[in-house]
Amino acid sequence: MSGNGSSSESVTEFILLGFPCSREIQVVLFMFFSIIYLLTLVGNGAIIGAVCWDQHLHTPMYILLGNFAFLEIWYVNSTVPNTLINFLSETKAISFTGCFLQLYFFFSMGSTECFFLSAMAFDRYFAICHPLHYATVMTGQRCFNLAISCWVCGFLWYMVPVILISKLPFCGPNAIDHFVCDSGPLLTLSCAPAPMSKLISYTLSSLIILLSFFFILISYALVLLAVLQLPLASSRHKAFSTCGSHLSVVLLFYGTIMVMHVSPGSSHSTLMPKIMTLFYAMVTPLFNPLIYSLRNKEMKNALWKVLGKFKVSLKVFGSRPRRSVE
Repeated sequence: MSGNGSSSESVTEFILLGFPCSREIQVVLFMFFSIIYLLTLVGNGAIIGAVCWDQHLHTPMYILLGNFAFLEIWYVNSTVPNTLINFLSETKAISFTGCFLQLYFFFSMGSTECFFLSAMAFDRYFAICHPLHYATVMTGQRCFNLAISCWVCGFLWYMVPVILISKLPFCGPNAIDHFVCDSGPLLTLSCAPAPMSKLISYTLSSLIILLSFFFILISYALVLLAVLQLPLASSRHKAFSTCGSHLSVVLLFYGTIMVMHVSPGSSHSTLMPKIMTLFYAMVTPLFNPLIYSLRNKEMKNALWKVLGKFKVSLKVFGSRPRRSVE
């Protein structure tokens, strides 16, 4: 920010205050979040590898799950690397363009996650409630089209609010009391009131969250009714296990984003948005692979196969004879 902050001057960078604390605690937080970040990448990467390499998982449910794991990797990459850098940085600055790129990708990834969770719920509903038609309706091509639609709709959903907020004048304070560039703090820093931008941002956030959440709840309610009518206890257990893992991820994700983006922001303390954002931006992507792998027998078997192939590859690589240097 240049000079005295008059209306003719504009902000060229923002300061992400993050978690104000001593230098020693900042280093501890850096190490802690680095471990979470690496575990998230490894866990979701393992799911992608299992879906790609195990032929038994080349089904619509696991193809959507592989896309979901891929999404989670990019979701954490949209915010965590910059957060880790800021823990060790003295200035904690992010450029104007970088801030709005982070805002766009962070919200686009979140919107895409809502669409994928809805698609996964619809897939389970159709597979359990209409098993005779599932194979003919949910073909490979339609599953591919469904996945592409989730990606496209997710990245288009929040584009207009980001553009509107980026066009606002920023000429005053440039300190954001958060560890990511969020729409709420940016609207607060604007030099001019922007009720329309705020309304559009809040409306689109609430719509994608509430509509997808209720769609998922209705889908799983119908699944529950269908599962209770299954004659075999083993079939009921398998259906409950698969849908239970999906529903756990849904509740984990939506429980936090509803507090942030649906409930009125005026009731939040300065710490609450950081904790909620931290939870759905870092903790949820970490837990998702654990939930899916621990509660799904097929996924566990596929992960063991991938691990076995990885060990064999290491042994083959290690046993290669080395050429002697003449």
